[in-house]
Amino acid sequence: MSLEKYLSSLYIPRISWSDIIEIIIIAFVIYNVLVWIKNTKAWALLKGIIIVVVFALFAYVLNLKTILWIASKTISVGIIALVIIFQPELRRALEQLGRKRLVTSFINFGERAKNERFSSDTVNAIVRACYEMGAVYTGALIVIEQDMILDEYERTGIEVDGIVTSQLLINIFEHNTPLHDGAVIVRGDRVVAATCYLPLSDSTNINKALGTRHRAGLGISEVTDSITLIVSEETGKVSVAVGGELIHDIDEDSLRNKLEYTRNRNMDVKSFRLWRGRLRNEGKDI
Repeated sequence: MSLEKYLSSLYIPRISWSDIIEIIIIAFVIYNVLVWIKNTKAWALLKGIIIVVVFALFAYVLNLKTILWIASKTISVGIIALVIIFQPELRRALEQLGRKRLVTSFINFGERAKNERFSSDTVNAIVRACYEMGAVYTGALIVIEQDMILDEYERTGIEVDGIVTSQLLINIFEHNTPLHDGAVIVRGDRVVAATCYLPLSDSTNINKALGTRHRAGLGISEVTDSITLIVSEETGKVSVAVGGELIHDIDEDSLRNKLEYTRNRNMDVKSFRLWRGRLRNEGKDI
């Protein structure tokens, strides 16, 4: 058979636009799943699963019937175990999916019809309070609400409902005062609650020198779209967390400018990374 006849006998399927769209969607999903696995403790577990699969294939090649029988009986139990093990990561992934603009543009579950945005006076009050507290090594944790309502975390604290001023924030976090322990939640121009409990981040990438306050700031930013400001009690330095990422030791002007910029728009992870990259290009130690 000649080469031309051989090539003409080969079946080459036609690729339609729907096939291309499906390939793009599947590639996008697989890529994001791999990124999610890589950024969580699931990566180490995945490597363990791969080893088990390789061992099962080895048993299949050698026809080790007893091992294959045990493996087949434990598959269903293993799937349930994986769901239990990955429950925190799966919940976080679904929460992050719910924060995507692609979804929230169509579905606005639990979100305000008209966002309560903070004013320029609130920006100045928060920034001033952070750096005044940092100067005297007073620790603070301030969560600024964006689109996602923080009622779940607000209920863990004590209602305040006061206009944001630097004096109010400084008094709340003053040592040995009833409200100093925990976080405050800022909604619009008001401090709605203090002494709020926040979820701690279990990220392995966080600097070991950073304490519980920074882990709480990162934790709330991982599960909500909030802007979280952290004042270190040990160093007096101010950090900001968005989307599970942290800028450490940010200067006063940079923080004020960014909060002013986000007064009428959300600070998302993408803009946060661009901002952090810009600060690094300017030679600032973050």
